[in-house]
Amino acid sequence: MLRILSICLVFPALSSALFDVIGSDQSVTVTGKLICNGQPANNVLVKLYEDGTIEDSKLDSTRTSTDGTFKVSGTYTNILTIDPKINIYHTCNYNGLCTKKFTINVPSYAVAQGSSATQNYDIGTLNLANQYSGETTDCIH
Repeated sequence: MLRILSICLVFPALSSALFDVIGSDQSVTVTGKLICNGQPANNVLVKLYEDGTIEDSKLDSTRTSTDGTFKVSGTYTNILTIDPKINIYHTCNYNGLCTKKFTINVPSYAVAQGSSATQNYDIGTLNLANQYSGETTDCIH
């Protein structure tokens, strides 16, 4: 019985240590500009996630500046190449109780090895008045 208990206590620590040895730090930075009907979209929430199989891991979040620009960066340790995405939450041309939400997947070539991103993935200028594929409403973010 004591041997089984010892294995159960040691295994989580061992698997965590093994993950740190096998896994590697990976980083990503995403920038862009958001507009609404031609005007800068100020104070729009942008979140950067690692798209997990079971649960997403938030890497960073920010709000757009007065000129509609944003920058989010994050680092995640994983065995495989991370699968980052950004979620954008806005109320452009929308008066509901919640916010509109859409996701942009970041391509794998924008992911850098190490603890700081060596390049920037720029999504360009997006007009939030447009309809985006998969756009939903979100009250809890």
